[in-house]
Amino acid sequence: MAKGKGQKRPKAETPKGFRDYFGTEVSARKAMLDKIAAVYHRYGFDALETSAVETVEALGKFLPDVDRPNEGVFAWEEDGDWLALRYDLTAPLARVAAQYRNDLPTPYRRYAMGPVWRNEKPGPGRFRQFYQCDADTVGAASVAADAEICAMLADALEEVGIPRGDYVIRVNNRKVLNGLLEKLGGDFRPATSEDAELAKVWDRGIEDAILRTADKFDKVGEQGVIELLTAGRKDASGAFIDGVGLSISNANSVLSFLTSRADTNSQTIVNLRNVVGDSKVGLEGVTELEEIAALLEAQGYGPDRIIIDPSVVRGLGYYTGPVYEAELTFEIKDEKGRPRQFGSVAGGGRYDDLVKRFTGQTVPATGVSIGVDRLLAALAAKGRLEDKAQGPVVVTVMDRNRMADYMGMVRDLRAARIRAEMYLGNPKNFGNQLKYADKRGSPVAIIQGEDEAARGVVQVKDLILGAKLAQDASLEEWKSQPAQVEVPLAEMVATVREIMGRHG
Repeated sequence: MAKGKGQKRPKAETPKGFRDYFGTEVSARKAMLDKIAAVYHRYGFDALETSAVETVEALGKFLPDVDRPNEGVFAWEEDGDWLALRYDLTAPLARVAAQYRNDLPTPYRRYAMGPVWRNEKPGPGRFRQFYQCDADTVGAASVAADAEICAMLADALEEVGIPRGDYVIRVNNRKVLNGLLEKLGGDFRPATSEDAELAKVWDRGIEDAILRTADKFDKVGEQGVIELLTAGRKDASGAFIDGVGLSISNANSVLSFLTSRADTNSQTIVNLRNVVGDSKVGLEGVTELEEIAALLEAQGYGPDRIIIDPSVVRGLGYYTGPVYEAELTFEIKDEKGRPRQFGSVAGGGRYDDLVKRFTGQTVPATGVSIGVDRLLAALAAKGRLEDKAQGPVVVTVMDRNRMADYMGMVRDLRAARIRAEMYLGNPKNFGNQLKYADKRGSPVAIIQGEDEAARGVVQVKDLILGAKLAQDASLEEWKSQPAQVEVPLAEMVATVREIMGRHG
């Protein structure tokens, strides 16, 4: 009789597009988010935790067709309804604001932190699960709410360790762009055609193309933007990129908008008024920017921290009013050793139409989202993260028959708020216990054999100092700075505290 095949063993590997986070990474992220949460709480924002699962109908954004409503999200059908893992923290907020509108205060300030999931093709640095950190105000139409978000974002960056001068928050307004487009009006026509019908063509496709081109301003420069807005240009590889098809005059008007930033916010405002002319919506947007700048200036948030910058166009297709982006200005080295600026770590703006999907009524809202992984990477680049988290004090085991005594030592350390554990492996080889403590990043090891137990003492081994002395100390230094001391058992906790305090 043939032998049946055994059950295939599963592969011990992380699914594509996902990753595992270990102790140091988790601790660093928690410490950073705790600091940000403290700032948000100080501003009067309340914490909100929403379900990781929403109905696809509530998410709304990823619905390409009726038959497959799971494009972009991880979705499944249950009892005739489609459910999905949330792809961001804003869509759940819109649902909460609509569902609990009679119970929540108006305006409602909330912050949320947690994982989100996107069913997208993964790539370098691009994962299907990642953390977001959001703060939003729902129900406040005044741009004072936008100014408050910008000020709070500046405070949060400084709180976590990004010093003033290493970041700038740039503010723009979708209404100003709308005013520019309104001013240009029906004159948006292909540069190669004189067809009278085409002279009045204006649709969302052209608007999106202008936004995409404007977003490349930092990469291709003024001439590159002009070429991409008109007939097109060759990229660095020699490939030709089709242009939007605007006339030179209209392309220059868009460029004037992008380059309106001046040395002061007040001069930038003047330049923007000239760009939008007599457009009502454009002037409204400029006035809002002027008010935001004045509110921030009055609180001490000057252009050294927050500036009006019309070149911020990312997200303008989604937002309905002010839009802001936090950019880190210090240099880092890329994978080839070339210097480059770190770039954006947060973005947000006003989105007054999101809650309307549920209620049918316009509900003003504004908020910001911090890229958690990018901000952590920035802190690491600035040397503001510990390279290695401190592990627990390890109580070694010299005698199996005295396990209760060792556990008592651990209890005393923990009661003193000192992180500690007893070695639980095979105690036969003492060297392995110290290797374990080293792998755990332990600052101190406690040792008590039969002789020490009889005399009521313990050996307290400073593992940090020991490693340092073993690496580069002379014999004299080794003798003058003993890495291991014998103390009465009653003084064990105080000695451990003194050693850990010495190492910060």
